[in-house]
Amino acid sequence: MSASSSKAGQKADPKAKKTGPQARAKAKTPSKGKAKASVSLPRRIAALGAILALVAAVVAVGMAIGKSGGSGKRGPAASGDPSADPMQGAYARAEQATSRRKDGDPLALGRKDAPVVLVEYADYQCSYCGKFTRDSQPELVRKYVDQGVLRIEFRNFPIFGKDSERAARASWAAGQQGKFWQFHDEVYAKLRKGDALAEDKLVDMAGKAGVTDIDRFRSDLNGSASEEAVKKDQEEGYGLGVTSTPSFLVGGRPIAGAQPMAAFDEAIAQARAAAAKKSEK
Repeated sequence: MSASSSKAGQKADPKAKKTGPQARAKAKTPSKGKAKASVSLPRRIAALGAILALVAAVVAVGMAIGKSGGSGKRGPAASGDPSADPMQGAYARAEQATSRRKDGDPLALGRKDAPVVLVEYADYQCSYCGKFTRDSQPELVRKYVDQGVLRIEFRNFPIFGKDSERAARASWAAGQQGKFWQFHDEVYAKLRKGDALAEDKLVDMAGKAGVTDIDRFRSDLNGSASEEAVKKDQEEGYGLGVTSTPSFLVGGRPIAGAQPMAAFDEAIAQARAAAAKKSEK
């Protein structure tokens, strides 16, 4: 999930305030009294950053080889046998650290006990995130979520400044009324940037998404709970080394950018095989 994948996704805006690692580091240094409160990531997540950087490089090379080979045949690592993949241990640790599997999570689709979890880190101003939502997400739901194989967990990862942060908080607010996915799909129906994500525009989209209590929606959007929820998702992503959107973990396997459906099919098949093998033990 490194910046090298920017051709398939979108990088963080270096001018965006309080979104990059340096901005966060600066915000954590003012006083000793705030030092403890600023550490919001579990140690197990923070420790995965270096591992997943290596995993991402391995996966990127493997996908490039697969595309250039042209034979259509899979090598041993893609055979569906998780024991053939030397990175399986890292994938399993990443899956355990990032998959929340909470009952009633409004930002999740699919069964809590689905064998495979896809975690998505996305920004509402990201064109590639919109492409994934329009092109790949419906097929993933039809082929895997509806069949009980896959659970999708969304993480708000705003990297393009205040407009992205406002939209992220609005999506969380819609989720408090059970309309997160309807609002999410409404925002991503087309590319929206800047003033298109002003509060009044977000309120209009919330109404179209079926949010009924608009006063509560505005209150939740501007409240501290939405701010903390978005911050939690951001910190999780930064702790894993996410620098561009969209970024995904599929059973712990990283996928960077709006990749073709075949990339998700393969990752889900491998993660499903690993889950099945684990349940046999």
